[in-house]
Amino acid sequence: MPLFALGLNHHTAPLAIRERVSFQPQALKEALVDLTRSRQVSEAAILSTCNRTEVYFAARQAEYAADWLAHFHEVALHDLSPFLYTFPHGEAIRHVFRVASGLDSMVLGEPQILGQVKDAVRRAEEAGTLGSHLHKLFQNTFAVAKEVRSTTAIGANIVSMAAAAVHLAERIFERVADQRVLFIGAGEMVELCVAHFAGAGPRQITIANRTEHRARALAARCAADVASLDQIAEILPGYDVVVSCTGSPLPIVGLGMVERAIRKRRHRPIVMVDLAVPRDIEAEVSQLDDVFLYTVDDLAQVVDAGLESRQAAVVEAEAIIETRVSHFLHWLEARDAVPTIRALRAHAEDLRAVELERAARLLAKGEDPAKVLEALSQGLTNKFLHGPTRFLNQAEGETLAEAGRLIRRVFNLNDGSH
Repeated sequence: MPLFALGLNHHTAPLAIRERVSFQPQALKEALVDLTRSRQVSEAAILSTCNRTEVYFAARQAEYAADWLAHFHEVALHDLSPFLYTFPHGEAIRHVFRVASGLDSMVLGEPQILGQVKDAVRRAEEAGTLGSHLHKLFQNTFAVAKEVRSTTAIGANIVSMAAAAVHLAERIFERVADQRVLFIGAGEMVELCVAHFAGAGPRQITIANRTEHRARALAARCAADVASLDQIAEILPGYDVVVSCTGSPLPIVGLGMVERAIRKRRHRPIVMVDLAVPRDIEAEVSQLDDVFLYTVDDLAQVVDAGLESRQAAVVEAEAIIETRVSHFLHWLEARDAVPTIRALRAHAEDLRAVELERAARLLAKGEDPAKVLEALSQGLTNKFLHGPTRFLNQAEGETLAEAGRLIRRVFNLNDGSH
């Protein structure tokens, strides 16, 4: 069964398009079941992050998945098609290896993507849509990513999204240490951002999250305060930097909320970093004079530092990936031969059983055992060779020449064999 990778990412689609086809974690099981329900797709896994939405699947044809993606998100396919890419089979294998190894990320070599791929696989397993082909593919994917990260310098001097967020704040405020920082959300990306900002020693850190328990657990690590999402409008004027990354399908921070906050701040500037897809902060906020709003796409401008030291590692990583792609393709080809091998063995077993039964009857009649064994061996030989011999006798022209070469390879015959 051919494998495919279909999707869009920060290379091919702007944020406005990416957020229209992103999947909320709680909706992934429903989506995977829906995708495989028609049986046109036999196996599937979905990776949805702030930078990409990709479907990895096994199917006879790839077209159905594109139609399904557009229909599921209620987006016209002709609006989505210019941003979509489809990788068939070997290219799909190469692509997922590169993604998990951090070679296709906005920040070259960033490690978070591997965890996100593992989450995607776990959700596919829970949904029951991870069959033998994708299971083996992702086993190999994790092994490739581990080899790339442990044997090359691809992860050296990482400029992470979190570090980039701090850098953006420092563009506006000379010292983060003098500022108050509000984090909205308590997921992995916010955890990373909290760690980076805490290292700069801001005057105050507050974490606002829907689940208070998770917020308090994160706040305890950096002596931060805790707030609920309902309090954001009230406390927003007191913060100079806002970093948001939640899984909310709708914006949490609206234009009116920020306008009121700016008035209370007497137009002191505020830096807002929206790392969520779909966006947590309404896009119109960027039009306010005293607000500096950055999205995940804007971070691409500040992730160049440290890249040069990793470029040489890319060559090594690509070589590892090419070798692993060849190995996996060989495994797939071997699996394609399994039905033929089973049929061949079953056919041979049928022939053996017939000859063995005939020999047993002759022995029961008192026939000479030596003659019975001779007849058994001749019968097996004749029956095993009947098919190849008839094929050669019936072949003509180039077909005969090719058949001859194939038979010689199958039976390991030398040119002088008789």
